[in-house]
Amino acid sequence: MLKSLLNRITKPKSYEEQRGALEQDNTKERLRLARREDTQPEVLYYLADDNVPEVRRAIASNRSTPRKADAKLVQDGDDEVRCELADKIGCLVPEWSAEQREKAEELTLTVLRELAADQLPRVRAIISEHLKCADNVPKDIVLQLARDLEVIVAAPVLQFSPLLSDQDLLEIIAAGREAGALSAIAERPGLGGDVADAVAQTLDTKAVATLLANDSAQLREDTLDWIIDNAAAVEPWHQPLVKWPSLSDGAIRRIAGFVAASLVETLCSRNDVDAATAVELSKAVREEMSSDGADGDEPEPETHGGGRDAATLLFNGGGLNDDALQEAIGDGDRDFVVHGIALKSGLPVEVVSEVLQSTNARGVTALAWKANFSMRTAMQLQLRIARVKPQSILNARDGIDYPLSEAEMEQQLERLQ
Repeated sequence: MLKSLLNRITKPKSYEEQRGALEQDNTKERLRLARREDTQPEVLYYLADDNVPEVRRAIASNRSTPRKADAKLVQDGDDEVRCELADKIGCLVPEWSAEQREKAEELTLTVLRELAADQLPRVRAIISEHLKCADNVPKDIVLQLARDLEVIVAAPVLQFSPLLSDQDLLEIIAAGREAGALSAIAERPGLGGDVADAVAQTLDTKAVATLLANDSAQLREDTLDWIIDNAAAVEPWHQPLVKWPSLSDGAIRRIAGFVAASLVETLCSRNDVDAATAVELSKAVREEMSSDGADGDEPEPETHGGGRDAATLLFNGGGLNDDALQEAIGDGDRDFVVHGIALKSGLPVEVVSEVLQSTNARGVTALAWKANFSMRTAMQLQLRIARVKPQSILNARDGIDYPLSEAEMEQQLERLQ
């Protein structure tokens, strides 16, 4: 604003005077001309090649600079010149009206595309920040930014861009992205159910926590169940789960089974908890607190109908399937899980037990594959039985498929035996 005010109150020099100033070796005068919006276009174009970076930076930020000069500056070797240019072009393009968009010079869009592909992440990030809410820019540019491997570049458009469809987001998730990009998607206002499910399936600690904190996300009941299935060992999910706007009685009881006592009290105070459930949960918390330290012995692990015998019985009857194993995983019945996988895979019990104690995500995944269980079961095995860290688990491809090829699985199994 100050620069514009000075431009209005300071009498501009004539074209001849400006050309004459260029013939003098006066950096201060060239810098003054470069900053003024009423400087002749020919002069601004000439100054785009100035040997002083400060002058070129001023040309890059000047809205009156001809696009032909911008097209030269987009290749400038000075990073700050390109950052100034990105800030200017990034501001100009989203401001276009529909008519201006139709009449937009191809050269302007060329400059914008080159800046969106600049070698310096900071330049690309500036463009992304300016375009994040724009609905009047070419979608291919937004998609390029969204697929950028640098989180500072991708995150703004992943979180806000109205041009990205659910299908675009699903493809980006399926390609495998780090937590920052996934969290940006999880934070999108009004996130669709399919995309929310894809984020949840990654079991990324930060992204799922962000998803649970986004109360505008369309989180389906089965997606929420999937998160609860895997939440016991992931403390950052506990509080947002307790605060999720809509929970069934069953979900409330399951969450109460693994969160801290203070969070159970929060659950009891929810408006959607019936009185009987609230009394039951409160009583359970009091009993647990009163029994703490009363007996130094570790509690016996729960069994799933007799562990090995139950697994054998189900296997012989053809009922040892994903549902049965997932129920045992949820109950913490390690004996059933170990023997169930051994029976289905044909591998020795000792090998299965050793792998499940190794925190080897690939080995556990190969075990589940060999036993003909789903990748969803393999992910639960990694997280809840093998205690693989959430950030290290092997995630499903496309939400349901095994991420390793059959050859890779067989190679893993050879190493285990």
